[in-house]
Amino acid sequence: MSKYKPIDLSKVKRIPFESRKSKIVIKDFAKIISKDLSFSAFFDSLPDVLKASDFKRLVDFIFFAKDNKKPIIFFLGAHLIKCGLLPLFVDLMKNGFLTAFSTHGAGAIHDIEIAFFGKTSEDVDKNIEDGTFGMTAETSDIFNSAVEDAKRLDLGLGEAIGKKISERNAKNKDYSLFFNAYKLGIPACVHMSIGTDVLNQHPGYDGEAVGKTSFLDFKILCEEVSKIAGGGVVINFGSAVILPEVFLKALSVARNIKGRVDNFTTANFDMIQHYRPIQNVVKRPTQTSGYGYSFTGHHEILVPLLVWALKTKEDKNKK
Repeated sequence: MSKYKPIDLSKVKRIPFESRKSKIVIKDFAKIISKDLSFSAFFDSLPDVLKASDFKRLVDFIFFAKDNKKPIIFFLGAHLIKCGLLPLFVDLMKNGFLTAFSTHGAGAIHDIEIAFFGKTSEDVDKNIEDGTFGMTAETSDIFNSAVEDAKRLDLGLGEAIGKKISERNAKNKDYSLFFNAYKLGIPACVHMSIGTDVLNQHPGYDGEAVGKTSFLDFKILCEEVSKIAGGGVVINFGSAVILPEVFLKALSVARNIKGRVDNFTTANFDMIQHYRPIQNVVKRPTQTSGYGYSFTGHHEILVPLLVWALKTKEDKNKK
């Protein structure tokens, strides 16, 4: 016999099962899809638990924002363009599910190259060996020309890029985020950094003008963020550092000038959940009100799922 005294479990106070709080109930289970193989049936079949539940709620919040004319702001990393997703974001713009967007220098570069040349994303491993990495003349020249226009006309950098693509009638302009935003009157903001983009390597790069016009974009973004109170939505796709930091500062400016900016929804989509998006997009902005969600997976799968869910719900609502 042990020399140590065990606790007497006969004294445990038990409770009836019905009085216990349970997080999972049968009504939340996944539904079996039978003959109806539509996306709507698939979406409705998802279990109402964990990330599937979060995904359904996010779709609902985006619809609430659209119906109540609240901003739906997307922060888009350049990887989204390289994943071939431009047509889907353009479609969101045209259907009122994207009312403003922000990207960084790499996003602007890829968008310009797609618009004018129909291809992007050079072979860095090969080109870095002989010093030709990032040295494409045309990309830099188009960007620099847009910067000159922005400086001369007092435009934000994103608006000037869209204007340049429109004026030069770029062959593939219909795929461009900036062209479509310019055409539809949607704020498109570019948040530049010095030393991070291949554009910095070229003669003719006007750092002073880039800083001025990109700073105007930041102020435009702050104004848009100030309107998200009471049902707006902010979604970060694939930016681990720059854009989450930009959003947090824009929110701070908006709250400082406009007062209470709360009760909105945020979400972060990425292949890996990083510190800044989780803290600066999902948690800190919504810590006293609203909702923050995170979804982990490949953009080339998650973005089509989100767009499909939104369009399916819109179609059902029209019937």
